[in-house]
Amino acid sequence: MAKLAPQHVLKFSRGLVQKKNYREEKKRATKELLSTITDPSVIVMADWLKIRGTLKSWTKLWCVLKPGVLLIYKTHKNGQWVGTVLLNACELIERPSKKDGFCFKLFHPLEQSIWAVKGPKGEAVGSITQPLPSSHLIFRAASESDGRCWMDALELALKCSSLLKRTMIREGKDDMSTVGTGGEHSINFYSLLRAHNIHGFQFNDSDHLKDPDLYSDKSDREGEQDHEESDPEGLEKSEESDSDTSERQDDSYIDLDPNEHLRETPYLEQSQEELGEAGEAAQTETVSEENKSLIWTLLKQVRPGMDLSKVVLPTFILEPRSFLDKLSDYYFHADFLSEAAIEENAYNRMKKVVKWYISGFYKKPKGLKKPYNPIIGETFRCMWLHQKTNSKTFYIAEQVSHHPPVSAFYVSNRKDGFCLSGSILAKSKFYGNSLSAILDGEARLTFLNRGEDYVMNMPYAHCKGILYGTMTLELGGHVTIACEKTGYSAQLEFKLKPFLGSSDCVNQISGKIKLGKEVLATLEGHWDSEIFINDKKTGIVDTFWNPTTELRQSRLTRCTVPLEEQEEFESERLWQHVTRAINNKDQTEATNEKFILEEAQRKSARERKAKCEEWSPALFEQDPITGEWHYKYADTRPWDPLNDLIQFEKDGCIQTKVRHRTPMVTVPKRKHKSDKPKSPESGCSSPEPDHQDSSGSERHKSKHNNRLRKKGADLSELQSAIESIKQTQEDINSRVEGSSFLQQRDYVIIIFLIFLQVLINYIFK
Repeated sequence: MAKLAPQHVLKFSRGLVQKKNYREEKKRATKELLSTITDPSVIVMADWLKIRGTLKSWTKLWCVLKPGVLLIYKTHKNGQWVGTVLLNACELIERPSKKDGFCFKLFHPLEQSIWAVKGPKGEAVGSITQPLPSSHLIFRAASESDGRCWMDALELALKCSSLLKRTMIREGKDDMSTVGTGGEHSINFYSLLRAHNIHGFQFNDSDHLKDPDLYSDKSDREGEQDHEESDPEGLEKSEESDSDTSERQDDSYIDLDPNEHLRETPYLEQSQEELGEAGEAAQTETVSEENKSLIWTLLKQVRPGMDLSKVVLPTFILEPRSFLDKLSDYYFHADFLSEAAIEENAYNRMKKVVKWYISGFYKKPKGLKKPYNPIIGETFRCMWLHQKTNSKTFYIAEQVSHHPPVSAFYVSNRKDGFCLSGSILAKSKFYGNSLSAILDGEARLTFLNRGEDYVMNMPYAHCKGILYGTMTLELGGHVTIACEKTGYSAQLEFKLKPFLGSSDCVNQISGKIKLGKEVLATLEGHWDSEIFINDKKTGIVDTFWNPTTELRQSRLTRCTVPLEEQEEFESERLWQHVTRAINNKDQTEATNEKFILEEAQRKSARERKAKCEEWSPALFEQDPITGEWHYKYADTRPWDPLNDLIQFEKDGCIQTKVRHRTPMVTVPKRKHKSDKPKSPESGCSSPEPDHQDSSGSERHKSKHNNRLRKKGADLSELQSAIESIKQTQEDINSRVEGSSFLQQRDYVIIIFLIFLQVLINYIFK
């Protein structure tokens, strides 16, 4: 008998070891799942929920949530099993409802079955209830707080099922507690999360976590290390897919000793603030004869319908601050957002968001004034102190493009649970005796603890009376504030004064708050004074907004960076000579200083064009797919009071001081139909983008570009696969519709099987 070569023997033995490891791993996974299902002590949550059947009626069933599965019973005694939902392939979404309670939906994205074949004890047939859908389930909880609790628990079970299985098997019994009466059992859910530093995170896959602190014993860490060594290719892919986490982690966290002094940007309270009066008086200005001649000279350069972004405006109409500073006026009442973040009712949350939105307009300069056009690369930062919550709201803005002029901004208060980001493209149109300043762009307000996004746009500013009459500034246009997750939206209309209108017609606003297409309330009034809300259900009319003297005095205190601490391109320092000249009413000096800044910007643009270079913003980066601008150091984790100590800002980077470093997973950027890529100023047809990451490493830059190209290829492949699946489903539906689905004998068989099931249940009961 021929002997095998040593290399063949070695290969054969390796194959046996691999097969053995495979079988053991399969047994371990099966054992973990079965132990979580059958062990009565391993329960994430259990309670009564109403479930909607295929006949559109609701049935009250006992639902038990375990890691990876949702068990449904007829009674809370767990005796009559109805079905088991496999959560690994499910998606979860909140479902708007007109009735009492809180609805949410579990569904398979490709409309496949979500049900397991057998029950927890091997049952092949479940108890008889009304028919339930195969690819989705709609649940109704008794209250919104109960529904939110269920959604939080399901989110964890969906995203972290394997981690929960390991954790709850080993430690769940020690942390068990019984809540309420009547057999409602649940573990101390949030304490278990905080014990493992995963409270509030949105993990894409628990297997991607390589933090050794998340494992409970040494054997798991060693097994994970062995797995990484045996599969270097998989490890490389994992590192590539998680590179966002590793890069961002160093910028958004600072791991200091709690007693160590924090090195942060010094801020000083703003010394003075200008608040315009309500009504038309603060928005009109009579132009002197000297300035009228300047306007006529300016008008010779333009024609009706022309964009004024490249026209040099006279300094006498300038407000002595930058447009980046002007955009911060909307956050003097950011405490309204702090209240909205903890509001349980979605309708009341939307009302508080609308109230905050309107609160940003009554602060206006006296007369007709326009802020400075920011220089490309110009930045502005400030913050507001919240006395009630002992927190800070940080505001960071940067001019990321000059032609077209795009301003990007980011607002964050993680402790109070909200952040806001967006970009504005400023455009001006001349119409003869009037002109309009159009703010094209969207802002996205996010409540971190709820995962809700409120998308909103801006009204335009309209100035009339340029050639004849009194120069007057007004706001006009339609504004929409919409939350896709809850289904609530608000529509506001800023109305211009009619030609023959009285003074009472100035600054009028109207609007409505809706759930889907149903109007719940209407708004009427003046955006700089009193606004009334009319509840359509009750018919009660109440004051919605009124910037009284008491409210103005309760505005949050804004703090800015001292001039000596500012960088060269920060707004106040950059425009200081122009501002000084305007305040001294020296228009000639103001014009000269303004010309020096603008000429330096033009020279820099010519040099970049000659070198075929693209401008790279310092604090923001543009999504190559959607064209949206995103803050480089954004941290959208919910605040963890056990780990997060304080949020602060240093050199334009908003950071969090923490007790222990924890992994941060960035949320994938959303793509919207209305999004159009806005390319920044560039002097070259196709230059290599110069993205600047936090560490300045060229290796990270190339890895970032490779990752973006790979994501684009993956998205195109996924899109083609989905299209083919849709086509197949359409073909199947057309065939089913064209034929008679059930014959008469099928109905007879169904009735016989139902009767047989009833008989079996009666015999074995």
